[in-house]
Amino acid sequence: MEPTGERTVPGVEREQYFYARHEAVYAWICRKFTSVLANARVVDAGSGEGYGAQLLAECRPSIVIGLEYDDAACRHAAVTYPRPRLVRSNLAQLPLRDHSIDMVVTLQVIEHLWDLAGFVTDLGRAIRPGGLLIASTPNREVFSPGLGRGERPLNPFHVEEFDDEQVHDLLVAAGWTQVQVWGLHHGRRIIEWESNHGSLMAAQVMAMTQDSWSKELSRFIADLTEADFTITPDTHEAQDLIAIGHAPDPHTR
Repeated sequence: MEPTGERTVPGVEREQYFYARHEAVYAWICRKFTSVLANARVVDAGSGEGYGAQLLAECRPSIVIGLEYDDAACRHAAVTYPRPRLVRSNLAQLPLRDHSIDMVVTLQVIEHLWDLAGFVTDLGRAIRPGGLLIASTPNREVFSPGLGRGERPLNPFHVEEFDDEQVHDLLVAAGWTQVQVWGLHHGRRIIEWESNHGSLMAAQVMAMTQDSWSKELSRFIADLTEADFTITPDTHEAQDLIAIGHAPDPHTR
């Protein structure tokens, strides 16, 4: 698939920073939640090009279902990735039976949704009590410096961007329990590059805006992998926020 700015795709050199950033979270989920994934019924909500659903499917769940609204992305994923089952679906109305899913992963999706509170509440219906939700989103304070809460982002595909407190409170308000928010950070190689050249994000934005990529920047971006990012419980100056919550039990609410 060609990159459009709405979703990241693998195999594009100038897209590699964003792809590796996404891949790092999928890889972290597979490592941290190995026992949860084993034989689980897993949904990748907003599965895009499909690479993430495929990565999750390699962690021995009983099934991975990728939900994606874009028809071209769905068709591409269905013929490219053999393990997950791809379903064209609007996330505003999840095609999932009550309490039928053990785990939902939704990476870099919630900032795109118009009815985010409705989506998070409906997930609580679809996931079994105690089941797991993992959602990542750009950290507004780093991704869009100066953008205030509730202000419309410059990214035309984003409805709203969030800080760690907002993400935490969103899940708690919908009844999710044991809510945590982790942070994805640049690793050593990127930090060293930025100490010599300044913000890597700013360099990419300028290169895209001016359609002028230096050979040095292009080479560095193309060489990045998921190993160039770290994920910790510290959200301060994180690039992405990763929310973790357990589904509410409807009998105890």
